[in-house]
Amino acid sequence: MLEPSPNMPWFKGWNVERKEGTASGKTLLEALDSIVPPSRPTDKPLRLPLQDVYKIGGIGTVPVGRVETGILKPGMVVTFAPQNVTTEVKSVEMHHEALAEALPGDNVGFNVKNISVKDIRRGSVASDSKNDPAKEAKSFTAQVIIMNHPGQIAAGYTPVLDCHTAHIACKFAELKEKVDRRSGKKVEDNPKFLKSGDAGIIELIPTKPMCVETFTEYAPLGRFAVRDMRQTVAVGVIKAVDKTEAAGKVTKAAQKAGVGGKKK
Repeated sequence: MLEPSPNMPWFKGWNVERKEGTASGKTLLEALDSIVPPSRPTDKPLRLPLQDVYKIGGIGTVPVGRVETGILKPGMVVTFAPQNVTTEVKSVEMHHEALAEALPGDNVGFNVKNISVKDIRRGSVASDSKNDPAKEAKSFTAQVIIMNHPGQIAAGYTPVLDCHTAHIACKFAELKEKVDRRSGKKVEDNPKFLKSGDAGIIELIPTKPMCVETFTEYAPLGRFAVRDMRQTVAVGVIKAVDKTEAAGKVTKAAQKAGVGGKKK
């Protein structure tokens, strides 16, 4: 574990080749030390799914959630999807300490101006209004693997999807293709149904306003679990999203900070 053992002369050690360079050793400690930490997606536009929204006396509305991509800073003008509400961030806090910026992985609370707790909710996604703002998804296409369903899944099936912090029923509008679950290659066009063990390309339509992204652009917002009968019946990754341009609300604070639009 910590030092090479004299009782294991047969073990010649381990070595790994990767683009960051080769690494080798004999102990578990050396293996742990050689792990390259994953890079945080700070270069991408902001995406922060809300876990909750609080009303705090003397402060105002405080949404809470984890930064998935990008950076959140005080003074930023953020847009919440799918409500399409735009406002300014007054302050950002983590564990009761003010932050100059919140990075991916940080669980933060942030105070927003001129917004009621009723305007936004769990499942909403905060984004930078000036850098690829998040929008409501009218429909989306996903590769879905059916894991555990007792019957057959056909078009019209409407289970609940858990995607980031959203928990919304979505209709399987069209079964476009049946694919090989390992290679992703097409097996059949427009299948009548899918059953446990099958994979398919499916068009889904949310029954309520929802914000999702493609897996390639924003991975945490592009994967989901399909829940039915109190269990996970399928999992999927989102390949394409048909976004809708909804008329939204821009607060006075956001207008002062330089965002166009009319306040409702």
